[in-house]
Amino acid sequence: MNVLHVKSVFRVKRKNALIAEQKLTVIPNLSDYSLFVEPTKPTEAPRAPGINYQLSTELFSNYASKYRFVFLPENQQMKFMPQQVFQLPVGSVLVKSFALPFDTQSTGENNEKLIETRLMIHREAGWTALTYQWQQDNAELIIAGADVTHTLNNQGESMTFDYHIPSKVECKICHQINENDISRINPIGLKAHLLNLDIPRENANPVNQLNLWSNLAILADLPDLDTVDKSFSLINEAADLTNRAKGYLDINCAHCHNEQGFASISGLRLSYHIDHTSFKYGVCKQPPGWDGGPNGLAYDIVPGNAEQSILHYRQVLSAPKDKMPPIGREIVHSEGTELVKRWIDNMSANIGTCQ
Repeated sequence: MNVLHVKSVFRVKRKNALIAEQKLTVIPNLSDYSLFVEPTKPTEAPRAPGINYQLSTELFSNYASKYRFVFLPENQQMKFMPQQVFQLPVGSVLVKSFALPFDTQSTGENNEKLIETRLMIHREAGWTALTYQWQQDNAELIIAGADVTHTLNNQGESMTFDYHIPSKVECKICHQINENDISRINPIGLKAHLLNLDIPRENANPVNQLNLWSNLAILADLPDLDTVDKSFSLINEAADLTNRAKGYLDINCAHCHNEQGFASISGLRLSYHIDHTSFKYGVCKQPPGWDGGPNGLAYDIVPGNAEQSILHYRQVLSAPKDKMPPIGREIVHSEGTELVKRWIDNMSANIGTCQ
């Protein structure tokens, strides 16, 4: 069998799998989609037209490494949006694989355990989310969710916890958008400020990711990069503290804390472009429906005082009724909580007087 025929066979398999998805047929194994050159390694080498992508700062998931890919229908493009999630054509597939490290200070597949791969598929009726759990060298579709016990070392501390693979219903909680009394799901991370970064290229100098997509004709309407917002990694100490904190809160919180999200009733709005000195961003704002936790705190953000700020406090709580995010983490993200703490402590007390 020649190379061209092999490629043709895989294209047909992937197309058939996606057609089956459109018909709501259950696809039991991730390998049936033929998304990767090596089916047991959903962390590299996507089949054309798949391309990997990176975010400047990530949603925390118990220190899991994440490997992201986007597949677009032939000759179609994503549409650039300055503040919202990019628009993707029907037939697009987003793939994200999660691998838990044994030591958070080390990288590479020898230091990781592959746990799950999530797909988001854009059907005619909208986006659907599917989760595949890895068992040995095969990933099988799960609907009800699962727990996987894992032990890792983080800065000298050994942590054992049950990593939770979300159910289909739980996926909807984070990805939910409510419009005109209709609930639907939508991607989260494909935002300009999170994608505007330089990425490495094999045997070449790093390039801006958005420029690369535009040059590959998979992203339409990209304006001059000087006009595109850019957030930075939480560990980039050379970058502005407020920029890093707002980027972190956007990817970790804003999918629920926005006008159309699951936590819209809270009134707290944590999207990157919201004024962080405003009441709706939490400054001197009292949250409805929460008792203040064990310390009885009253305000989402008390400028200059992270210890009295609910926004920081709920990051370090672990009880199901208190922790934030409510799903997606079983352990505390020490680096993320420290970033938010420093940012609030550095806020001028003149921004707001909480009484």
